[in-house]
Amino acid sequence: MGSARDNILQELEDLTSDEFKKFKLKLQSVPVREGYGRIPRGQLQGMDVLDLTDRLVSTYTESYGVELTVQVLENMGLQEQAVRLRNTQSAGERPSPRPPTSFSSPVYFVDRHRTALINRVTNVDAILDALYGKVLKDEEYQKVRAESTNANKMRKLFSMTPSWSPNCKEQMFYALKETHPHLVADLERS
Repeated sequence: MGSARDNILQELEDLTSDEFKKFKLKLQSVPVREGYGRIPRGQLQGMDVLDLTDRLVSTYTESYGVELTVQVLENMGLQEQAVRLRNTQSAGERPSPRPPTSFSSPVYFVDRHRTALINRVTNVDAILDALYGKVLKDEEYQKVRAESTNANKMRKLFSMTPSWSPNCKEQMFYALKETHPHLVADLERS
């Protein structure tokens, strides 16, 4: 498996829409360790799977983020998912700091650098043009283009990625590499 973040993401992506809503609700009611705060309910409501995974890890750290996710899954009665997540972490698997090269893992690159890409991509329209017809349908393309800022366009684009196949994420990586080579090179070094 991968990092704790990847393991949390995988389990949350496997939830149905209703289960994910329930997960966010239950996350507000489970007790958290002393010294940790709760993710504000107003912020939690609008989060998608990737946003919530990032927030769990940034708010609670990877190891406690896994522990808390397991606790919520158990509280929901999703024992199989809770056990699977616990086992992937207790098996002694530790995350590698980054993929060996971007070409061996373009899907990992897109997911791992989501926040940086949202904040630093300056020519979203060029990426959209590269994805149009291959990954994005006309309606999706128009929805992303309708956003007012590059950051909002990237957020809208990332809101669509949970339903994408690995091939679609590869297409996005190659579009980024073609349109923003210096940004991709910088992120690969981080």
